[in-house]
Amino acid sequence: MDNRFKLQFKATKDGELLRNAINQHGISKRGLTSIKFNGGLISVNGIEQNVRYALKKGDEITITFPPEVVSDGLIVEHGNLDIVYEDSTLLILEKPAFMNTIPSREHPTGSVANFISGYFQEKNISSTVHIVTRLDRDTSGLMCIAKHSHVHHLMGLQQKKQEINKQYEAIVHGHVEEDEQAIIAPIGRKETSIIEREVREDGQFSHTDVKVLKRGFTKNGEPISHVRLRLHTGRTHQIRVHMAFIGHPLVGDELYGGSRELFDRQALHCVFLELAHPLTKEKLTFSSKILEPMQKLINN
Repeated sequence: MDNRFKLQFKATKDGELLRNAINQHGISKRGLTSIKFNGGLISVNGIEQNVRYALKKGDEITITFPPEVVSDGLIVEHGNLDIVYEDSTLLILEKPAFMNTIPSREHPTGSVANFISGYFQEKNISSTVHIVTRLDRDTSGLMCIAKHSHVHHLMGLQQKKQEINKQYEAIVHGHVEEDEQAIIAPIGRKETSIIEREVREDGQFSHTDVKVLKRGFTKNGEPISHVRLRLHTGRTHQIRVHMAFIGHPLVGDELYGGSRELFDRQALHCVFLELAHPLTKEKLTFSSKILEPMQKLINN
């Protein structure tokens, strides 16, 4: 059974070169080279053609991508995945807290990527793991996975154009005074740490919108606020760094000045994800409720 990923479309005008028609569907030069040399195929009306072929309106074009293999060093594991949406191109799932997105030296197994590779094996999907929206180990909520490198490329273009709408809810220290605010502050790696980031002049442009959902409540005598955040950029630790920068680190986020006296992890959950389907361009919208431990912290 040929389980290679295929992209099919029709020519829209006479005389157009196959190369130009392919370019309109977002296939990168790297992708085209891989198709040519690594076991892919380009056909028109079922017959293999080269990219200089002149099309006729209505011609059926099929791009068959090379098979993908699991990345070296990625341990294939079979476990439970909370999948909320799936089609031939994408997976949307709910990641629990305390699970890596990809393996690390400290946690080589049990990550989303480990389990996705096992799921692809079970379903005979010829792909390695392509993470579109990544979450920190302690962060829970919605994630997007691409089922093929070409799909990953298309979703990456959406991210660069800030067309993927990602929103989070968090519990932070202190009473956030402004109902709504935009934090626009560049983020870069802290010179004294491999992991930690900070706001710094030579950092990358970073933009987070903050809206207060609930303030004026305390837990064990400490003031805290419940906020909703929208990411316009996707820097490493962006929410955590920006909230610490304005003096309201996430509850449980010890790396950036939070305390674990109230919560045993950073209190952060991806509650909303909106994107355009990579092939049909249909708008896809997903929502998720914050997990019970975070909800108890808000309610009490």
